[in-house]
Formats: sequence, C-alpha cells, structure tokens
Amino acid sequence: MILLGMLDLTIPKFFLALSIMNVIVCVYIFVRVKDFFIRFVVWCVSHTMYRVKHVNLSSIPETGAGVIVCNHVSYMDALLIAGASPRPIRFVMDYKIFKKPVLSWFFKLVNAIPIAPKHKDEETYHNAFDEISKALNNDELVCIFPEGKLTDDGEIKPFKAGIEQIIERDPVPVIPLALVGLWGSFFSHKDRPALQKAPKRFWSKVKILASAPVMPEQISSKALEDIVLTLKNS
Repeated sequence: MILLGMLDLTIPKFFLALSIMNVIVCVYIFVRVKDFFIRFVVWCVSHTMYRVKHVNLSSIPETGAGVIVCNHVSYMDALLIAGASPRPIRFVMDYKIFKKPVLSWFFKLVNAIPIAPKHKDEETYHNAFDEISKALNNDELVCIFPEGKLTDDGEIKPFKAGIEQIIERDPVPVIPLALVGLWGSFFSHKDRPALQKAPKRFWSKVKILASAPVMPEQISSKALEDIVLTLKNS
C-alpha cells in the first residue's frame, strides 16, 4: 500500500523494490547467522539432487566435541552429511581441492580444514591436526574420511591411522556414518573419473546411516572401518 499508493510506484518498480528488500534481508541473515544460512542452502541443494533417508542420526550428540568418520564415495559426501546433521560440522579435506580456484572461498567460508600427506606438505599436515584439536577443544564436531580419497570401486578402503592420532591427542567420542547409494553418481569414480561423464540419474535414493558413538578407549582405525562396513551393508 505504501509503495503503490503513497509512493506511486509502477508495478515493475514495485517488484524491483521488493527484490532489493529481499536481497537486503538475505544479506542481513547471512551476516548475523552465517552457519544457519549456509546449512539451509546446503540442505536445499543436497535434497533437491537426492532423495535422502536418514537412519539413526540422533546418534550425533547435540552438544560437545566429537569426530564423525564416514566412507568416501563422491564429491557430494560432505554436502549430504552437512545437510543432514543437526549441528554444524568442520570437514577435513584434501589440501589440493581446498586450494581450487573459485571453490576455495566457499571452503574457507565453511571453515573446512585442509590436510596433506606428511611426505608432501609437512606444515599443512601438522597444521591440520592442530586445527582439529582446537575445534574439538571448542566443543565442535569434526568430520574426516579416513580412507583418504574417493573409492575407485565402490568398496570401503582401509582406514588410515589419522583418526587414532586425533583421539590420542583429544579423547572424544567418534560417530561412525555410512553413505549408501552414491556409487554410480556423476560425482563418483564409477566407470570414469568423477565429473567427467554425463549424468545418468537424478533424484536418486541415498541413505545416511549412523551408529552409536564409540568411546575413545575403544577407538582403532580397523574397528571403525568394520563398523562403517557393517552400516553400509545393513
């Protein structure tokens, strides 16, 4: 009424004014509650591309520090987990992908933690474990993919010992997750490298399954690998 009546705007100018106000509101929300805004966008993207079913995600603690471990199937894994989690998560990711042009700003925005093999970049390797420790001491959730890379055959590869190093330094619960239904997607390595083949399916079914938290004194990379494998095959 004010815009059309008192200010005598035309219909096109009216909609332009509404658009500008919506942009201002979005920017305000982003600045004030960045984590909520990002997680909402991630949820919309992931649940538009896939039909996601959650199983036992109540195992993720509502408060306190914890480490999530999960099998690594596709480049969408982190987005799906972030969209499903009731809490923000700090993801540990390959330093080369972290530095990718254009994408780098987003990874920094969501506070991802880059990591490199010790023999390739010792400084980045040590910095990653320091940053993980800081996050856990700040009662945050951290997610790692202990296989270290995407599966090339759909099967779970041996978990590396990095998770044991994390828990030895900061004894916190570990929550095993398993992703099912992503093998064969455009973002996986099935048939050809990820992102290098034509998409063959849309809105496919994906499951995210969680197990009960494993206490620090019971942690080993092999034990966690077995739990994730059991979840995946359940």
